[in-house]
Amino acid sequence: MKNLVSDLIGNLQHVYLLWQLGLLAICFAGAWQMMRLYQRRVIRKASVDGTLSLSVGSGQRLIFPLSALLLVLAGRAVLGQWQPVNLLNIIVPLLFSFALIRITFYMLRHTFAPGGQLRVWERFIAWTVWAGLAIYITGLWPEVAGFLDSLDITIGKQRITLLLVLQGALSVLVTLLLALWLGRFLETRLMSADNLDISLRVMFSKLVQALLILAAIIIVLPAVGIDLTVLSVFGGMLGVGIGFGLQKIASNYISGFIILVDRSVSIGDLVTIDQHTGQLTKMTARYVVVRSLSGLEAIIPNETIVASTVVNHSYTDPKVRVKLPVQISYQSDLDVAMKIMVDAAKKHKRVVRDPEPKALILQFGESGIDLELGVWIEDPQEGWWGLRSDIYLEIWHEFKRHHIEIPYPQREVRILGGANTPTGKPQPGN
Repeated sequence: MKNLVSDLIGNLQHVYLLWQLGLLAICFAGAWQMMRLYQRRVIRKASVDGTLSLSVGSGQRLIFPLSALLLVLAGRAVLGQWQPVNLLNIIVPLLFSFALIRITFYMLRHTFAPGGQLRVWERFIAWTVWAGLAIYITGLWPEVAGFLDSLDITIGKQRITLLLVLQGALSVLVTLLLALWLGRFLETRLMSADNLDISLRVMFSKLVQALLILAAIIIVLPAVGIDLTVLSVFGGMLGVGIGFGLQKIASNYISGFIILVDRSVSIGDLVTIDQHTGQLTKMTARYVVVRSLSGLEAIIPNETIVASTVVNHSYTDPKVRVKLPVQISYQSDLDVAMKIMVDAAKKHKRVVRDPEPKALILQFGESGIDLELGVWIEDPQEGWWGLRSDIYLEIWHEFKRHHIEIPYPQREVRILGGANTPTGKPQPGN
């Protein structure tokens, strides 16, 4: 740092500094113009088309530092042929750290869900990068590296230092972050492929993520000095663990891939699983989420779907039939009542015309004639309680207008044994 500052002070007495300041102004202006061009051509077009996403919006934050860094590097290489570039030597690591922080935040936002923990990690990474930059600029890195390397322990023949541990942890974090970010990027691309079935898209995205994480582990283990032969021991331990205590976990993951392959249920289907009826809103490798018509969400393990009976109300056809039982008295006009029921169903906007609503006679009951109105709808995920309420209300108004009676329960009770006659004398035989 002392040498850099002294060289920079020496440049103040020459025209060298003016050339470097001019080059910085040109580079920053060029980076600014690139960011403005990105805003005009990419962001505005995406906003007009309705396709503005997190990737497009966050990309704007990367354009300026990356463009400025590249332009300054190119300008330093050219200007360094004729004069000292001490100011640019200080600006380059500053821009590099700025770009590194922006790139890291970009990957974090596209890999993990936003929340308090993400903000904590962003602050931690920012302070770590700036601390590393300060150590680099001040020239203290050899001393810091030597101090970290002196803190060691010996395990067998392996010497493990704090510097090695920190390098290994950094390698693991960077590699896994890259794998998770690439997996999320490919998942977004796969889920937007409308020519593939939704179940296949989910299956491929989960498979790609698992393979990327596995590849990251295989790559990072040799980098931190761990022999890959330990994976054979770990595989044997994992097999024993699955055999003794992880059957349910393994069964759920395997069942998840079976469900995605056979496509018995898909996202958006109206299903009944283990007494839970609702729309299937999410499918993962371990469980599915069923959102009931009342808004409650049930998290159901995949093994339950494979091992039990599942009612898929929209497996081959999204249309479902809704039943509306009605009872009228024997004194009412049966033909008029059935016509009123069908007309009330046809007035509702959710009822389809093919198949048409139909009123049926179920039986001649004890208190009246039991009827059933059957209607078909194409949006069962919206629920049918509101539909039933609207149709019943329309039927009620029309029944009152046409004097169609809905009977009360009627019972005739006869008391036998011990009852007196109207004259007050006991019946014969009592």
